[in-house]
Amino acid sequence: MTQLTNLHDDMIHDAVLDYYGRRLATCSSDRTIKIYEVEGETHRLIDTLKGHDGPVWQVSWAHPKFGNILASASYDGRVIIWQEKNGVWGKLAEHANHQASVNSVQWAPHELGAVLACASSDGKVSILEYKEDGSWDTKVFQAHAIGCNAASWAPATAPGSIVQTSGSAQNASNVRRFVSGGSDNLVKIWHWSPEHNNYLEEAVLEGHSDWVRDVAWAPSILPKSYIASASQDKSAIIWTASSNGDGPQQWQKKVLQFDSVVWRVSWSLSGNALAVSGGDNKVTVWKENLKGEWEKTRVEESV
Repeated sequence: MTQLTNLHDDMIHDAVLDYYGRRLATCSSDRTIKIYEVEGETHRLIDTLKGHDGPVWQVSWAHPKFGNILASASYDGRVIIWQEKNGVWGKLAEHANHQASVNSVQWAPHELGAVLACASSDGKVSILEYKEDGSWDTKVFQAHAIGCNAASWAPATAPGSIVQTSGSAQNASNVRRFVSGGSDNLVKIWHWSPEHNNYLEEAVLEGHSDWVRDVAWAPSILPKSYIASASQDKSAIIWTASSNGDGPQQWQKKVLQFDSVVWRVSWSLSGNALAVSGGDNKVTVWKENLKGEWEKTRVEESV
């Protein structure tokens, strides 16, 4: 395990590798984002991005088909899209759609285009879509009563459509859906409605008794959909739903209890392993066994 130290002048809130695992973006309460080139156990600072007026909570790399593009979310209520051109990083766009801290940014699966979901403490979610003419299409809507802490996209391919042979599976592909978690203790699922030209609430998942700090939709293309949620109530919940034809999915929950607040949840690229990190400075990895039960397979403790 490689440990990187003294990257920022204040607390680091997020660290994300790009698609190829060669670039590392970190963000901090020092209001900066740093881009590192990673090779083996060595790392080299490429650039320091300055533009936010408050702590930067999260960063997200776009798919490389769109170029070297990074989005950042900050306490200052702004989302900045950064782009590298000819080896130089600069601002591609800046969005001030929220009245409070923007807590989370995540790019949608590349099949859906250059689409970014942003979650804010004002309770709203904004969806930013980059158009071919260089403009941005923006949708902003109320998602949670108190505040929205995280958002995560569903796979672009509908559950089970890869393994189905019927023609209806083709029509269900490339659906825009995402999940959000809020300070109202709720997890909500949203889908794009062409008729309403906006995102509509599809389901409300109740199970937490305190703020939902993070949500993550597993990138699996199997007939089952998996969503993980992390909460201040010292639990993580794994929500599972089977593909149900044209009807609404019925979500089942499995609660994982911890000794301290749970901050983040993250799925493996194959969607079969879940990493959970909490206030006890531990990261636990969970996998589903053949009986459908979730087992702890690994524990990593921070230094």
